[in-house]
Amino acid sequence: METFDFIVVGAGSAGCVLADRLSESGRYSVLVLEAGGHDRRFWIKTPIGYGRTFLDGRVNWKYQAEPDPGADGRPAYWPRGRVVGGSSSINALVYCRGLPQDFDDWRAEGNAGWGWDDVEPVFSRFEGRIDRAGRRTGPGALAVADVRDEVHPLKSHFLASAGEIGLPLTEDFNGPSPEGVGVYAITRRPNGLRCSAADAFLRPALKRAKVRLETGALVTRIAIEQGRARGVDYEHHGEARSAAARCAVILSAGAVNSPQLLQLSGIGPGATLREQGIEVRLDRPAVGGNLQDHLAVTYYYKSREPTLNDELHPWHGKMRAGLRYVASRRGPLSLSVNQCGGFVRSSAASQRPDLQLYFNPLTYIEARTSERPSLNPDPFSGFILSYQPARPTSRGRIDIASADPRQAPRIRPNSLSTQKDLDDVVAGGRLLQALVRTRAMQALIAEPIAPGIEAMDDEAILADFRRRCGTVFHPVGTCRMGSDAGNAVVDGSLRVHGLDGLRVADASVFPAITSGNTNAPTMMVAHKAADLILHDAGAA
Repeated sequence: METFDFIVVGAGSAGCVLADRLSESGRYSVLVLEAGGHDRRFWIKTPIGYGRTFLDGRVNWKYQAEPDPGADGRPAYWPRGRVVGGSSSINALVYCRGLPQDFDDWRAEGNAGWGWDDVEPVFSRFEGRIDRAGRRTGPGALAVADVRDEVHPLKSHFLASAGEIGLPLTEDFNGPSPEGVGVYAITRRPNGLRCSAADAFLRPALKRAKVRLETGALVTRIAIEQGRARGVDYEHHGEARSAAARCAVILSAGAVNSPQLLQLSGIGPGATLREQGIEVRLDRPAVGGNLQDHLAVTYYYKSREPTLNDELHPWHGKMRAGLRYVASRRGPLSLSVNQCGGFVRSSAASQRPDLQLYFNPLTYIEARTSERPSLNPDPFSGFILSYQPARPTSRGRIDIASADPRQAPRIRPNSLSTQKDLDDVVAGGRLLQALVRTRAMQALIAEPIAPGIEAMDDEAILADFRRRCGTVFHPVGTCRMGSDAGNAVVDGSLRVHGLDGLRVADASVFPAITSGNTNAPTMMVAHKAADLILHDAGAA
């Protein structure tokens, strides 16, 4: 058995950060274990390629949530990165820190050191802002590109329609005034390639002698002795192995796999563990609870003006875009299709932004289901409008379905189970109706593609949302951070309550979901976790 100072489980958005930060002094050795394989794939590096990796089992766990009563009893497809870089290698690249109030809420729940004033400097430290001219203006390793001058001209209609109903504009969702509508920044390098957490953080770490990455390494159990995590057992390409940790084992396997691994190791709801024949080491009902996610519904429209469909549906258009990308690393293949949107208040009575909007200059009607191998644009000019309530209050669970670590856990979203969430759905639908009725949007819409939201009353808005809503792939909260071991899994330093030498650092520790895309705050959590871990290691 080899021994390392730190063992990091998962080379995803958080694990890559930890590998870099924990090893940068040269003092500590780090083993990173990743169940998936390498990320050296064309469709991972190409920004628009997430349409290809969406259903690719070589890089994607392809989870299925159980039928959800709140969503008309429908199951949901949950893609999660099973590859170096994790979900940062297969996501839609949108970079949003979240709103300042999100983190002040974390602090208000008793998590000292996690308010906006605490975390904003952490974001600033690792962001490498790329301005509209392609110049790097920030000190960090993660490339965050301003693509306002590159997105489709259709954006002018969306921005004008927002202005007509009094929604503010923002130049930067990650700046001092993030409320409003605008163009999303994306994690793209100046050379036009995706900038995943692996690109920004893991590859520099792997140049150091004391960092080792093992891919194809499925961790099966945390080894616990006398109240302390001593290491892990794992399978490496079918061979059973073990590794020991001098300082700490850190779970960064994500909101699905981190609670699964805790439960497989005997840390979780006692009844669930006993049912699967697992010895209960710590009876912790909170492990796997507090599951939160964003749900959105999309409305489709035929356009009076050309959209990305016109460029990317015909074979010759695909070829032209491909040649342009190869030659210049620019054009539609260098962007996300999630181009515009924003954080807005559904009504004047809202005390804070409570909706996230999306405006995409592309439709792919025939690719709505998870059975299709890729997303293919429609043969007509089209665009979409979409909204998601930003701060859902419903809570679900993730629990093991078997003692076999290769079997996927049970995912029970429990969506739309509170009255507030139902009210937010209706409020969001009403705001979208107001957008659609503006002069700017009416000048763009040739016709809505059924079901259209225009004539829906409140009951119909809610019924349509239940019937068609889907996850936006932002699961968080299943190893909740908090001071009370009765309802939280880790404390404010991300130490697992009741055990030494074990921490969790990924989206699973979010006490409450942030208002937008979750990749950026996940990397922030990992950076703060490294500060906390290094402080404790130096004091030991």
